[in-house]
Amino acid sequence: MTNKFLDAIRSGKVLIADGATGSNLQQRGLPDGKSGEAWVLENPQAILTLENDFIAAGAEILLTCTFGASRLHLAQMGLAEHSEKINLTAAGLARQAAENSGAFVAGSIGPTGQMLEPYGPLAAVDAEAAFAEQASFLVAGGVDLIVIETQFDLGEATAAVRGVRSVSDLPLVCSFSYDRGTRTMMGVSPVKAARALTDSGVDLLGINCGRSLMDNLTALRELRAATSLPIWFKPNAGLPVTDDLGNVVYETTPQQMAEPVPTWIAAGAQVIGGCCGTSPEHLGAIAEVVRQNRY
Repeated sequence: MTNKFLDAIRSGKVLIADGATGSNLQQRGLPDGKSGEAWVLENPQAILTLENDFIAAGAEILLTCTFGASRLHLAQMGLAEHSEKINLTAAGLARQAAENSGAFVAGSIGPTGQMLEPYGPLAAVDAEAAFAEQASFLVAGGVDLIVIETQFDLGEATAAVRGVRSVSDLPLVCSFSYDRGTRTMMGVSPVKAARALTDSGVDLLGINCGRSLMDNLTALRELRAATSLPIWFKPNAGLPVTDDLGNVVYETTPQQMAEPVPTWIAAGAQVIGGCCGTSPEHLGAIAEVVRQNRY
């Protein structure tokens, strides 16, 4: 059975993923303390507008606004009973935005927001069940692939992979956030992630968020040396700072974000986008360079 997304990856084409969801929605009025997942139901037009802006900027992959939409994560916001509706609605919004462009829709699955045993109260079997449930909703919503992202703990990441694979054979990405430079907050290195996940049933391994562009490049090179799988790469636009007015801003400019794109491609990144702070303007600059480097 062929798959258009995997066919594109196997052809060697570098694909353009979208930018940030949360930080852009905050810039567009999402109140402090409210999640993007809540806005999927309360203000779906804002989600759709952002996704349309990413398509206009050149995105060929749109992530659904479901990063925190597992039942376990939504429970922390009093939204657990809306998990199915949020995932289905978010998938539908992304599909609507992608419809005329031919972009792929990727179902986003983030961490549960709880630590797994023995570091916290969550049993791996319960995490796996929550990931399986969310993945089943996203599949029902019509996504083309699933992205397990911003992972920091191998136990939770592998539980997520098992959960997704128990309900879906769609292309699967597993991406870690190396927010300690080239280590996650739990000490996982790109090499360790590759050793644990290369043969786990994932189709791509990835890096997203993290710290600086330079740190993410170092992590990318380490990951490329440790796995033969294609690499998903969505670094953030630096770390947020607070300006004189008390606003949280990302100081990396679109041009600064786009400049290292040829280096990322040479280092092995095959899907390139941006995470926190990456606006449609940032993504447009990235997309232009990606297109210039296609052969």
